[in-house]
Amino acid sequence: MKILISTILLITLISCVNYAEENKYLIIDFENVNPHDSTKIKKSKKEWREILTAQAYNVLIEKGTERAFTGKYWNNNDKGIYYCKGCQLALFNSETKFKSGTGWPSFYDRVKTNVKLVNDNSFGMIRSEVICKRCDGHLGHVFDDGPNPTGLRYCINSAALEFVSE
Repeated sequence: MKILISTILLITLISCVNYAEENKYLIIDFENVNPHDSTKIKKSKKEWREILTAQAYNVLIEKGTERAFTGKYWNNNDKGIYYCKGCQLALFNSETKFKSGTGWPSFYDRVKTNVKLVNDNSFGMIRSEVICKRCDGHLGHVFDDGPNPTGLRYCINSAALEFVSE
């Protein structure tokens, strides 16, 4: 009987691990990663593909975007912190999130030490791209039509974020 129960538990555990690996769930492990340390990390495209979902890879690495009103966090009103899906760096506080009506999570401020802005002249537009300082992952863009006190709107892809509630 003990062997049967042990076998069932082992098979269940292996199934859960395989399911998580197949679906590429990223679990934020704060014991092994400091979410405030912006020391650079570098990974090959192959390594990123192994740890990110296809959509997160498209956004973070290939600088893609998700369709409006389809992302996991565009309508999230819970209190907490938004982390980089690629490297777990703290990026945005929910206290700065607001409803922009655009269909993407929008923030009027960022964790300044962890988020950087770079010029983006793609598609014939002049914009500021929002990038994770630790892994250089593409997060979205920032625009100057946000609310006070900054007047900025950080328009961010849900696929680039992982939210942890308070």
